[in-house]
Amino acid sequence: MSGDTDGKIFVGQSTGDDGGKAEYLALKLANRHGLATGATGTGKTVTLQTLAEGFSRAGVPVFAADIKGDLSGIGMPGEGQDWIVKRCAEIGIDYVPDEFPVIFWDLFGEQGHPVRATVSEMGPLLLARLLDLNDVQEGVLNVVFRIADEQGLLLLDLKDLRAMLAFVAENAAKLTTTYGNVSPATVGAIQRALLVLENQGADKFFGEPALKITDLMRVEPRSGYGTISLLAADKLMGSPRLYASFLLWLLSELFEELPEIGDPDKPRVVFFFDEAHLLFDGAPKALLQKVEQVVRLIRSKGVGVYFVTQNPLDIPDSVLAQLGNRVQHALRAFTPRDQKAVKAAADTFRPNPKLNTAEVITQLGKGEALVSMLEGNGTPSMVARTLIAPPAARVGPITPELRQVALARSPVRHAYDETLDRESAYEILAKRAEQATAPGGAPAPSEAEAQSGGWLADTLGGLFRRGPRGGMSMGERMVNQVTRQVTNEVTKAILRNVLGGARRR
Repeated sequence: MSGDTDGKIFVGQSTGDDGGKAEYLALKLANRHGLATGATGTGKTVTLQTLAEGFSRAGVPVFAADIKGDLSGIGMPGEGQDWIVKRCAEIGIDYVPDEFPVIFWDLFGEQGHPVRATVSEMGPLLLARLLDLNDVQEGVLNVVFRIADEQGLLLLDLKDLRAMLAFVAENAAKLTTTYGNVSPATVGAIQRALLVLENQGADKFFGEPALKITDLMRVEPRSGYGTISLLAADKLMGSPRLYASFLLWLLSELFEELPEIGDPDKPRVVFFFDEAHLLFDGAPKALLQKVEQVVRLIRSKGVGVYFVTQNPLDIPDSVLAQLGNRVQHALRAFTPRDQKAVKAAADTFRPNPKLNTAEVITQLGKGEALVSMLEGNGTPSMVARTLIAPPAARVGPITPELRQVALARSPVRHAYDETLDRESAYEILAKRAEQATAPGGAPAPSEAEAQSGGWLADTLGGLFRRGPRGGMSMGERMVNQVTRQVTNEVTKAILRNVLGGARRR
């Protein structure tokens, strides 16, 4: 769009009494995060697309959750619809169609490349949130992860986690003294929660090859445009806990992997999280603190995070305070909660003496918004009523056929489409159990297992290890001892019955 200039993204034209002025998002302040809110049908998705195009044009990769599929047209040239041409004329810019490099992703692997993470990468905290576990169940899950880590057992997919849970349940008595009480009933409750998760399709998310964060940070070499990664989220909305956990995992991975770079001239990558309230609904305090920490610190790694939601009250105050660039579309004040939201939204803007912010929020038309962006040394600009610039690419969804063409041309088409199932906890535990029940017992544990000194190797290997000089194994001696004890007890019982009966006669 011709309204863009170096170092800035053109957002729109304000409509003040003085004729207004151009509103820009400064790229060097874009990693200070942002917020776009407004009621359904007020133009939030179009605003998201306009900002995403601006970042891409500046060479900044973008990741966005595509809730309804409306963003998929961003990879096709714009069609110059009447309302777009009219809006361009209103804000004084030329309409120039454009298209942007797009990679489609899908946690279920249906409308894009599969997105996967390993169970270990997700970690017990986010997994407990995903499974909706209570404190006791989360504690047991932490024990499972600790044991797997100590024994070098990879937790890659859900069958690995199931195998570890079953193993922990079978050895609960041994674990209690070292790790605290581990109840088989609690393990069973976690297994049932996993079953519910599998029924929602989450088993497709856990596994390998896991998503490489660098594949979300690509720049198209010919045009220099940042690649826009779109996550198909229409079906994912049916599993809101999975969606929220994925987004939190993604932020955590970025935070862990990217080095500190301070405040760059433009962000390394920008994330748009639509339906952001799903991240926070019912989240435990520990998880909210994690989100706040990541949002606060991740900007120094050159990452911008933009939340998109209907109501500013959907975002906790501790997170809301970190969001410097803001676009507020219309809100409807039909209920007391709506009125509270309008006041909350108005109070977060830097006041404009020429504007009654709370009143204007309820009067905004479609495609209009109150805009306040960071400027200068990072202070917010005075809020301004603004006509939002239209996108340059196609607005609205593309056909399934066009999506398949884009997938076939994707630069990562060979990296993620085939599932990888390498040896991990499930295979190793199954193999050891099979060896333990085989005739002659199991072979001795490997050198690594022997050096670990863990009870796992002792339990699975040592019990059936042959004694010196080919003698009986410990397990065989235990079996013989138990057999003798049982035989003696049975013999005594028979004699008591016989002798007792003889005396009675």
